[in-house]
Amino acid sequence: MAKVAASILNKGTAYITGAGSGIGQYAAYSFAKYGAKNLALTDVNPKSLETTIAQLKKDYPEVQTLAITMDTSKEADVDRSIAETVAKFGRLDYAVNNAGIGGAPKGTVDLSIDDFNRTCSINLSGVWMCQRAQLRVMLKQDELSIREGRGAIVNVASMLGTVATSPSTPAAAYGATKFAVMGITKTDAVMYAPQKIRINAMCPGYVETPLLRSATSAGAMDHELTKVPMGRLAKMEEIGDAIVFLCSPMSSFMTGHGLLVDGGYTVQ
Repeated sequence: MAKVAASILNKGTAYITGAGSGIGQYAAYSFAKYGAKNLALTDVNPKSLETTIAQLKKDYPEVQTLAITMDTSKEADVDRSIAETVAKFGRLDYAVNNAGIGGAPKGTVDLSIDDFNRTCSINLSGVWMCQRAQLRVMLKQDELSIREGRGAIVNVASMLGTVATSPSTPAAAYGATKFAVMGITKTDAVMYAPQKIRINAMCPGYVETPLLRSATSAGAMDHELTKVPMGRLAKMEEIGDAIVFLCSPMSSFMTGHGLLVDGGYTVQ
């Protein structure tokens, strides 16, 4: 990963859920790369956070980190994590609600109510509870500037929150939750824009996470990759950088937007 980049952030505090691996981990690296000085990193797995923080300390020793073990489906965990972040760093400038699961790879007919509810509890209720806690803090903060406002929130949705899942890769619960995340993002973006808080969504396409990389190697993604005009999976760093863009002053007149980073998948 690149270790030196121009600072486009205000050297403030970023809070990221699911930061122990995948997109959340690389979002943390991107925030450090582009100037954030305080990172509150959360994950349900404390061991995975150790990996992320060790890499950050190696590459960006000036960055302060706070590791928080939490389950985004539990309201008490969510509220505690935000309180700990503010207690340590004083304010919350950027929030990335990334934690999520793929859920059972099934269509509606074959999906159990338990599988559906579990996916919703993390991908939907978890995002909403995090956003609620973050808004409560940001509304009490001073506006830093016209372009920075009181804070910026990015919800990690999916390109499958804008188009239907393919019959060859069924994911009824996952798709439902990602469409719902887009609804939460747009609704609250309009509600809190007058208070100088921006809320956008990141909508990645197929990303080279360890799980998807193994599926691609096994040939399970061959058909889906033919639908990607760029002909490859996204690098996790590409998604991390795009998340920073949505939080930074470079996107200061964007709110309620779902940024598709999908290699052209949804264009066709």
